[in-house]
Amino acid sequence: MRILSGIQPSGTLHLGNYFGMMRPAIELQDQGEALYFIADYHALTTVRNAADLSKNIRDVAIDFLACGLDPQKACFFRQSHVPAVTELSWILSVLTPMGLLERCHSYKDKLAKGFIPSHGLFAYPVLMAADILIYDSDLVPVGKDQKQHIEVARDLVIKFNEAYGDTLKLPEPSIREEAAVVPGVNGEKMSKSYGNTIGMFEEEKPLRKKIMGLKTDTTPIEAPKPTENSNILALYKLVASGADYDQMVAEFQSGGVGYGTFKQRLFEAIWTYFAPMRERRAEILADPGYVDRVLKEGAEKANALATPVMQRVRKAVGLT
Repeated sequence: MRILSGIQPSGTLHLGNYFGMMRPAIELQDQGEALYFIADYHALTTVRNAADLSKNIRDVAIDFLACGLDPQKACFFRQSHVPAVTELSWILSVLTPMGLLERCHSYKDKLAKGFIPSHGLFAYPVLMAADILIYDSDLVPVGKDQKQHIEVARDLVIKFNEAYGDTLKLPEPSIREEAAVVPGVNGEKMSKSYGNTIGMFEEEKPLRKKIMGLKTDTTPIEAPKPTENSNILALYKLVASGADYDQMVAEFQSGGVGYGTFKQRLFEAIWTYFAPMRERRAEILADPGYVDRVLKEGAEKANALATPVMQRVRKAVGLT
């Protein structure tokens, strides 16, 4: 089973990235042939500064490796280091109905957030389809918000195979129905777009400041605290043991403990949870060539998988 997943280098990685995509991906590297790519072409739709993008790409690689991605188990590479993906994207685009893309909610959502409309944003699902299909992927784990893009990829496989014969493999989505919804510092879903993130590898003082500044209500110390929609509890559940989480819930319900104490406990739990990953990150930084070697070897493996698929496609459409 060939598993494919990607992550955008559009900014500093945060708890939402880790619990939403990275940790599930790392768990899957033991369950099949895993391919994980840094979606630097996709990031061009939102990052317009070359220095920022280059830094983001390297930081994403370092952080993913520090969090447990094992290049001996998974193929880890940059999207832009596999030229066939953009060639396939163009070939797919000539078969893509405008109406299919116009129905995609992600484009509308980004415009509503103030993103500059562009062909790249509009055609994002086609490039994503090429990402999936160029490696004959079997399984594509995604959150609910990406489900529609997998459906687009499947639609394009059907259209292509109807037009040119059985050429492309039909991938299966793996929708993470129980994917963690990680709240940001303002209570909304954690997102770089909202500027409400908590970084995995923030320094101690900035991290503490963010946690102590989490949005709460004005319930007095002695009174029971509402557990529903609590940002503190939602974050604590991700990083604490089951017993510690249950204890905090009980203290919320009984009263007598203030939000400041809960926030301090949350900070300590986050700091402890990521401590081994901080140590691994320091080891990676001490070997400047390590990341380059991993990505180079990953690109070689990815290109070896993409080449026969692209040869089939070129033959099917008459480009040989």
